[in-house]
Amino acid sequence: MGAMIFRRVAGPDGAAVRARIHDTPGPRWFAPGRPIRVVHGDASMFVGGLGALLLQSLHPLAMAAVAAHSGYRGDPWGRLQRTSAFLAVTTYGVADDARAAVEQVRGIHEKVRGTTPEGEPYHAADPRLLGWVHAAETECFLRAHERYGSGPLDRAGYDAYVADTARVAEALGVDDPPRDRRALTARLAAYRPELRATPEARAAARFLLLEPPLPLPVRPLYGVLAANAVTLLPSWARTLLRLPRLAVVEDITVRPAGHLLTRTIRWAMNPPPGASSSTSSPRLGTRTADGR
Repeated sequence: MGAMIFRRVAGPDGAAVRARIHDTPGPRWFAPGRPIRVVHGDASMFVGGLGALLLQSLHPLAMAAVAAHSGYRGDPWGRLQRTSAFLAVTTYGVADDARAAVEQVRGIHEKVRGTTPEGEPYHAADPRLLGWVHAAETECFLRAHERYGSGPLDRAGYDAYVADTARVAEALGVDDPPRDRRALTARLAAYRPELRATPEARAAARFLLLEPPLPLPVRPLYGVLAANAVTLLPSWARTLLRLPRLAVVEDITVRPAGHLLTRTIRWAMNPPPGASSSTSSPRLGTRTADGR
């Protein structure tokens, strides 16, 4: 099971990428034990990553750029693998590789320009747009870890996680990213007037929640993952995406199933006792699953 998940998340060259990330000597942006390593190395990232995609879709300019340029429908696994590799190298890789990964992404963003169906121009390198993507992603990763992580952090730990992610965000071109949870909450609220569910956003939600490119036997497990990703969203976001809250069902069935699923993924992707974390375990991250 762990090997299957790893192939989906990391791609055919995942083992080589993992070895390079963990075995290359040199200074890194984040020392062992930093909160960003803890959060990004946990199986809760599977829930948080899907929640982040749903939340990010509510910015019409960001969604227009994704719909026109990302190819998420034609190559969803490739997009997942590229995102997973970027998270892994900036979180765990040597500083030179992290900077190279950031520069590559910045080069791609610089080329992504266009106009929404309503005539609004967008540019993926716009610091304001990058700030929304970063804030939504950080919020969902944090909330998922807080709810489903194997060892939730305390308040200071999550503040430090937001500060850690700010280093990557600044490198990508975000102006003054939030550096604690209170600032993150305020930043998300500041974007509210810009957000709406466009037809492209609702189409993306349908694809992510109801039309995943997975074999039928696996879809019930993915359904559990998707349902728990929806529960991470703030109520206003769920309203915009027409995803109703069924409080009793969610509390009695959805969240317990989410805990069971993340524990199962964590167990499946853990290395055997005594195995090397960089050569034997099926993941890009540290001692638990790293993926989005």
